[in-house]
Amino acid sequence: MQLKGKTAVVTGSSRGLGKAIALKLAQMGANIVLNGVSDVIYKTEEEFKATGYNVIVSKGNVKNEEDVKQMVKSAVEAFGSIDILVNNAGITKDKPLAMMSVEDWDDVLDVNLKGSFLCTKYVSKVMIKKRTGKIVNIASVAGRYGNQGQINYSASKAGLIGMTKTVAKELASRGITCNVVTPGLIESDMTDVLPEEVRNNYLKNIPLGRFGTPEDVANVVAFLASDDSNYVTGQVIDIDGGLVM
Repeated sequence: MQLKGKTAVVTGSSRGLGKAIALKLAQMGANIVLNGVSDVIYKTEEEFKATGYNVIVSKGNVKNEEDVKQMVKSAVEAFGSIDILVNNAGITKDKPLAMMSVEDWDDVLDVNLKGSFLCTKYVSKVMIKKRTGKIVNIASVAGRYGNQGQINYSASKAGLIGMTKTVAKELASRGITCNVVTPGLIESDMTDVLPEEVRNNYLKNIPLGRFGTPEDVANVVAFLASDDSNYVTGQVIDIDGGLVM
């Protein structure tokens, strides 16, 4: 229960990776603020409450400044403060460069990068007053090495890495750390439907011989959110089974 009494905001936490991260932090004792754009978020809230975790929902889109302000306000009203922010919310709209529309570009950058900026801006104001806080951004190996057909997604995640390093430098004197994790191929609805031949081709490039799980990522995020990582900031941590090294 290393996080008992602390409050964590996890964006994009209705399902998948975000839900796994929120669950891990709840298991460690944190109060949880769930966030998502669909009503699925309320089902996740029910699951958490049934297990006895302290949780509230702030439904909204991180690309909208007013939604982010309301999320921060709701968290502080419910739990008194915010100690941890996990910027996980993200979308994809994959197409080759020549076929990608300006709308596809703007939509992905708005959620993945602008959304993380807005959340960090308003949550950090709460953290600065306390002179302590943990910010963990969820990027992707695509942001470090690129990926065909994902110019918008790769650019947004590369931008998130740059943002992480700047935030780490700006807020270090206030007792706030900021790090970013870059997952590789993680088990999800998308990987579940891949043909066996395609899965095997991917696996050939992963030295550990398997896709990662959401829990693999959540465990690293939990470390970065805890006091065990107090001397770690501005770092980029690949969670990819050795896919890129």
